[in-house]
Amino acid sequence: MEFIRPDININFVGMRYKAFMLSAVIILLGLAILVWRGGILLGVDFAGGTLVQMKFQKPTTPSAIRDALGEMGFAGSAVQQIGATADNEFLIRTDVSTSELQQLSKTIQDNLEKVYGGGQVSVLRVEMVGPKVGQDLRQKALLAIYYAMLFIAIYISGRFELKWISSAIMAGVMILGLYLLEGLGLPVAYLIIGALVITIALCWMLKLPYALGAVVSLIHDVLITIGLFALFNKEFTLEVVAAFLTLVGYSLNDTIIVYDRIRENMRKGRRQDFGQVINSSINQTLSRTLLVSGTTLFVTLSLFFLGGSVIHDFTFTLIIGIVTGTYSSIFVASPLLLIYEEWATGPSRTAKAAA
Repeated sequence: MEFIRPDININFVGMRYKAFMLSAVIILLGLAILVWRGGILLGVDFAGGTLVQMKFQKPTTPSAIRDALGEMGFAGSAVQQIGATADNEFLIRTDVSTSELQQLSKTIQDNLEKVYGGGQVSVLRVEMVGPKVGQDLRQKALLAIYYAMLFIAIYISGRFELKWISSAIMAGVMILGLYLLEGLGLPVAYLIIGALVITIALCWMLKLPYALGAVVSLIHDVLITIGLFALFNKEFTLEVVAAFLTLVGYSLNDTIIVYDRIRENMRKGRRQDFGQVINSSINQTLSRTLLVSGTTLFVTLSLFFLGGSVIHDFTFTLIIGIVTGTYSSIFVASPLLLIYEEWATGPSRTAKAAA
């Protein structure tokens, strides 16, 4: 099924620098908002503490709930509205960790009912995570995202460039380097950033352009998603980590489709300009990309609006991932192959091929 002709010729490659500028602006704005908010809002899974989800019968605001909690000794509690505004559901997170969860939830409910009236407040769920457990989960979540990207780079290198030895060398160096950096006592977040920078440098030096494009596009998608999370002040939880890993795989799927078509077209016409090959490949797969992304996005939007507050953040992450993954496959991953080719062959050969 096709609703876009395969012979369509949109100049995606010609718009690559405009796309790079747009991506840079969005990422920088997201990072600025992240710094302004003081970092990612970690959920109880990672920060530790107690989480209570409550439903109010009458409309209220987070500030009003926070004021009511301050009178009972929970002035530092974070209150966040979830779901639709008409649902009147709120998450109350406190750094108090106690084994008496029912006792704590009953205390909070009783005190809030003094303010809002009897029968106006109900507890939907209560969760508690210790600080050490939260720290361990946070480290493992970051490492899971990093190793997913690393093994994706290995697969891309072997699959499209048949450089299994180079990819194995890169993997060994990165795993060893990560453990060496960990020995310095740096936080895991800084370790991951350093390891990703080294991964990109190794892809460049070992002449692995396909892996380079895939890794950079995945980093692009993750940074934009984190920036939007900071913009909407959403919590980073285990469910969000699962969504991150899902969007990494989804973005890679689109990238592989385009890469595979590029490789096929290169075999058909070896003397054709590489930029034109990339542009033709993107246009030829455009119908398939939009069909798959559109149908997946429709289902995810249905879950976002109708699935309830429990999977709200999960589906929010997937929506961002579908949009950014489709965008990065076309405007980031593929044009990076041309940029690498221009750097590797030099301007003279590129100009000659174009002529």
